[in-house]
Amino acid sequence: MWTALLLVLVFLVLLNSGVPLWLVLAILSLTSFVFWGEGGEDLAWLAEDGAPFSDYVAHFHEYAVSIPLQMFRVTESPVLIAIPFFTIAGMVMTRGEISTRLIEFARAAVGFLPGGLAITTIAACTFFAAISGASAVTIIAIGGMLYPALKEEGYSDVFSLGLLTSCGAIGIMAPPSLPLIIYGVIAKTDINKLFLAGVIPGILSIGTMVLYSSWRAGKYGVARERLSFELVREKAVHGIWALLLPVILLGSIYGGITTAAEASAVALLYAIVIEVFVHRALRLSDLSSIIVDSMVLVGAILIILLMALAFTNFLAIEQIPQEATEWIRGYVESPLGFLVALNVLLLIVGCIMDIFSAILIVGPLVVPIAEAFGVNLIHLGIIFVINLEIGFVTPPFGINLFISSTFFRKPVSEVFRASVPFLILLLLSLAAITYFEGLSLWLVR
Repeated sequence: MWTALLLVLVFLVLLNSGVPLWLVLAILSLTSFVFWGEGGEDLAWLAEDGAPFSDYVAHFHEYAVSIPLQMFRVTESPVLIAIPFFTIAGMVMTRGEISTRLIEFARAAVGFLPGGLAITTIAACTFFAAISGASAVTIIAIGGMLYPALKEEGYSDVFSLGLLTSCGAIGIMAPPSLPLIIYGVIAKTDINKLFLAGVIPGILSIGTMVLYSSWRAGKYGVARERLSFELVREKAVHGIWALLLPVILLGSIYGGITTAAEASAVALLYAIVIEVFVHRALRLSDLSSIIVDSMVLVGAILIILLMALAFTNFLAIEQIPQEATEWIRGYVESPLGFLVALNVLLLIVGCIMDIFSAILIVGPLVVPIAEAFGVNLIHLGIIFVINLEIGFVTPPFGINLFISSTFFRKPVSEVFRASVPFLILLLLSLAAITYFEGLSLWLVR
């Protein structure tokens, strides 16, 4: 416990000292391995024996190897290629007219509702996260289009930043949900029932965000437009090529034609063809500058991701999640008490580990305990994934906070503050889903 608190303290001190974020994570990962990792006690005899400086270097190098190992691990991920493709596609659409025409259609279709554009943002993030399976990719793809539009509409910079940072996470539970599939394999439960069980909790999470966004829109004085079916038809015709993009992506993925990574390449090719040859908003010569700008951003995001995964490796090796699970087993007696303690554990795990590692490491440990308490494993799966979703935006280590900080060029502390209202809403939804088992199991039964 004291080790964990010391790690958090070191992280916060470095973060507020102006050190680049990737370097903060690298220092945290390396010092964790050297001083608290297996073999860290060797530093004591190095100091006592007055060993030469070369021995210190050799010892330090032994643990520094963990970082490039994580880099190699990431390069094997098939989802990795989606990040640069979706980033370039998003920038092409932003500099062209696809994003503008989509926004115009959205305003015509839901502008009569309070918070129409914010509602559109929530739907777009949910849709895109379900397709890509990655909350970070959603911030990149949707944020570039809708962040400036939200500010132009009259929403505050803080609200827009918090909305885009938070709402991408809620779509990960929608089919095809890889986290639910992985959990289903580990817990030996019916994956189709897991998908069905996630419908009402997903609607609840989205609904709380929609209601809050509508209320904030009223506070900001965002104008509501009159519903005109003629205008909706006009904007649909004007933006037909832009509207076909989600249809093509959904059809190719849900139809089993492409994977999410392959769909990112389809999105990029489609965006280039439409913007250059149909809308004629860009020239082929413009693509070079777009690619250069995109790759600078992709490089910044990937190095942050790599450093975060190195720290994840330390947690896995030192069995910190397992120790926390054993602590729960020793102090909790009732099923509800177990679920409350599990929520706390998973929120912590979710903000310091990627969602797939968390499921693979913590899942096999938690499932037997849940069965001993009589907890339904379908209900447990929904709680599991929602917790890890919320972990993406939980300070101080939530990965979405870092991605937004880099992508929108904002201080991490500002992203923290902007995400707090949405984090509270998600936690309230989680509390309801945890306490009322029927929210997850009603459709299944």
